[in-house]
Amino acid sequence: MERPVKILIVEDNVIIADDMQSMLEEIGYEIVDNVIVYEQAEQVLKTQEVDLVLIDIILASDKTGIDLGKHIRDNYNIPFIFVTSNSDRATVENAKTVKPNGYLVKPFEQQDLYTSIEIALSNFDYSGKSGSDAPVASDDKVVSNSVLRDSIFVKKQHLYYRIQFGDIQFIKADNVYLEVHTVDKKFLVRSPLKDYLQKLPKNKFYRAHKSYIVNVDHIDAINSKDIMINNTLIPISKDFKEFIISAMNS
Repeated sequence: MERPVKILIVEDNVIIADDMQSMLEEIGYEIVDNVIVYEQAEQVLKTQEVDLVLIDIILASDKTGIDLGKHIRDNYNIPFIFVTSNSDRATVENAKTVKPNGYLVKPFEQQDLYTSIEIALSNFDYSGKSGSDAPVASDDKVVSNSVLRDSIFVKKQHLYYRIQFGDIQFIKADNVYLEVHTVDKKFLVRSPLKDYLQKLPKNKFYRAHKSYIVNVDHIDAINSKDIMINNTLIPISKDFKEFIISAMNS
């Protein structure tokens, strides 16, 4: 059984902080601590295992949430999200300098909080180099940070749906959109095909044609010009045909 994601809340409004903690625990996250100032957060990060930090920009201390974000970027390889009432241009521009993994404006609903956290965890690059003062990660820590890296989020209407990589059969380019096909659903994504390919596991997903990415685990049949996935014929390039034939014969 996967352990729950461990979250640190840094929020100087006690009522809001307690409300956030209740929301998160109801979803199934574990709250490592709930603190109000920079110095307390710094101590928790130094002594406890944390997977993600939720940070209010304005704190009850001389140092702000943006200072804390910079400290995390310099010393820890974990994502953080700003949770704030401030959405003016100056605050947003200042926040962007520390590259947060999310920016959530109060008030918000439980679903907004959940979506922001899941996307931040899913998209965070854990291969990035931590600061020199960062604690050395154990094998268990590496595994826990990778819990959500077996999937991708796709927006449909007002929700982000989490799709396991293994459930994606193929992706088709259609003008400025991509059609992401699973066994029983189709999602539209606005992205260049080559950029989307970079987000997918390289040992499973290949550019089969200028307009298609395919998951090789779902190929049902092949001929000289096409492959078949779930009764859909997909054209293939000469290079991809040679790659597949070579793989079959190896």
